[in-house]
Amino acid sequence: MIHQRNVSVRPQPSGILHNGVEMRREYTRAAVKQGLQFLSRKLRKANRQAVAAVQDLPQAQGGV
Repeated sequence: MIHQRNVSVRPQPSGILHNGVEMRREYTRAAVKQGLQFLSRKLRKANRQAVAAVQDLPQAQGGV
């Protein structure tokens, strides 16, 4: 699956587009957002696996 990442949140006039500081901020915001989404997905997956493991634990020990 190919992801096309649009770094700019909103279209900007060319005067701002060529401003190095503003573009770095825009890239940083997009990178932080993508990083948080990645971590959130990983944490949700780990949480689901932990819940499944805890639910299977009594059965694995021959309990209830």
